[in-house]
Amino acid sequence: MKRRNFISNTTYSIAGVSLLGMYACKENKSGQKSTVNQNVMISQTDPKIKLSLAQWSLHKMILNNALDAMDFAQKAKGLGFESLEYVSQLYIPEIQKRGNTDQAIMDIMTELKEKSDSLSMKNQIMMVDLHDDKELLASSDEFYRTAAVEKHRIWVDATAALGCHSMRVSLFGSLDQKIWVKNSVKSLKELCKYASKKNINVIVENHGYLSSNGALMVQVMEGVDMANCGTLPDFSNFCLKREANELWSTPCIEEYDKYQGVKELMPYAKGVSAKSFNFDNNGRETTIDFVKMMGIVNDANYNGYIGIEYEGEELSEEEGILATKALLINVADELTS
Repeated sequence: MKRRNFISNTTYSIAGVSLLGMYACKENKSGQKSTVNQNVMISQTDPKIKLSLAQWSLHKMILNNALDAMDFAQKAKGLGFESLEYVSQLYIPEIQKRGNTDQAIMDIMTELKEKSDSLSMKNQIMMVDLHDDKELLASSDEFYRTAAVEKHRIWVDATAALGCHSMRVSLFGSLDQKIWVKNSVKSLKELCKYASKKNINVIVENHGYLSSNGALMVQVMEGVDMANCGTLPDFSNFCLKREANELWSTPCIEEYDKYQGVKELMPYAKGVSAKSFNFDNNGRETTIDFVKMMGIVNDANYNGYIGIEYEGEELSEEEGILATKALLINVADELTS
């Protein structure tokens, strides 16, 4: 399930590494526990690369009640991570249960911060999607654009309370390029001015339609021109248009070059999202050239965390997360050897 689909269904508004035998504590044919490649699961990130876990990688488990979103830090710790990227939508049920108020949001953030601190985990990014069909940050309707900005303010506060450095937003609205750039700049300036008081960055992910046009995103970044405004380049999410003008649910009919897009977004990056889907028998991602992508990231002199966001269907979420982690560690080795 894509993030956009989830929102619409709620009421709130490895070079050389085989996937076989990768995981710790699996039983072999004799019934004994195997610890082959156990370090992939339990070790902290490789010195050559800093890895964080995007909570969306676990969204199926959370939505199916197999994992409590409040236990994200503990789950990530068990998978060998030291750093976290949260997703606001996954806390909607808990927010509603507590009265659906701003205070409920802040109380939840306080509890999440206590949990992550107790496990010595670092909170990095809060990914926020509050848009509906009208209240969009790049809306051409000033009333709805302003409403979208206002509704993001509590999440700036929440991001600060959680101890993250950045709040990720999406830029949807007008499909007219000039209007989209103009209104995106206006909304980001307003949000960044507020966020600067909290020492929070406001970062934009390539997330569909005009936000997936790297050249236009550069125009927005240059138009805002504020130190706490930046990007979150995602290795995928470069679809410019889908059938019937749907955002997620229909086939993509026009796509921006993903490598060019990441290259254009990297000078403004305050985070990086390593999206993954499926893997071949050698542990390589089948839809994205991770060596090429990480080369682009390295060429930009980026030294922050790389967030793992697994969205595949062939592996379980845990297996996909670990496969992506193993791949990134091996690519880092390959690029530095």
